Amino acid sequence: MCVGKCTRILGPCLFVLGMLSIAANFFLLFPNWSWKYLQEGHITKQAMQAPGIWGGGITVLLAATHITAVGWRCGCFSDCGTWRNLFLSIILSGLALLGSAACFIMAGLGLTNGPLCLSNGSTYNQVGIQHWNYPFSDTSSQDFTFRADNYLFNRSLWTSVCIEPPGIVLWNVSLFFLLMAITTVEMVLASLQIINGFFGCLCGFCEVK
Repeated sequence: MCVGKCTRILGPCLFVLGMLSIAANFFLLFPNWSWKYLQEGHITKQAMQAPGIWGGGITVLLAATHITAVGWRCGCFSDCGTWRNLFLSIILSGLALLGSAACFIMAGLGLTNGPLCLSNGSTYNQVGIQHWNYPFSDTSSQDFTFRADNYLFNRSLWTSVCIEPPGIVLWNVSLFFLLMAITTVEMVLASLQIINGFFGCLCGFCEVK
């Protein structure tokens, strides 16, 4: 596949993935479709840091917009500053690669640590005491730490430990996993565009010749 055609495919794909990343992080801010928890500050830290918006989203969208524009413009016009535009696409793709990698790491942390939720106090042998914390990463109880290390594989804990927001564990696990999947594909496509851009700088757009 020539440089031009590859660019016109990678750009729109990255654009769609960037929009999906922003949407996934946006939904993380509104568990159970409610504004209340965001207003109260009861949102998981990694979701509040919004890596899917600035990392897997904005940086990828900037690269995708430029890559798409270069692909179509240079496919139609012979005088389009091919070398300069492709070099800029390499820079932007590198930023997209770093942003999506940061999002992948932070989503992984969110998935590993579990959500911020109103936890059942009986977990800590304190019946009747409920408080907001990260129960699946809490180390105050050796017995619970053993179970928390395996919470992703023990779905019975998802409803028994976290009382509020309703279904928060499934919500966070699904969306953080989705973010990791999206950013994995973004990193692959951004890397391909970096390679594609280098070939374009050396050889130009094959359809122009």
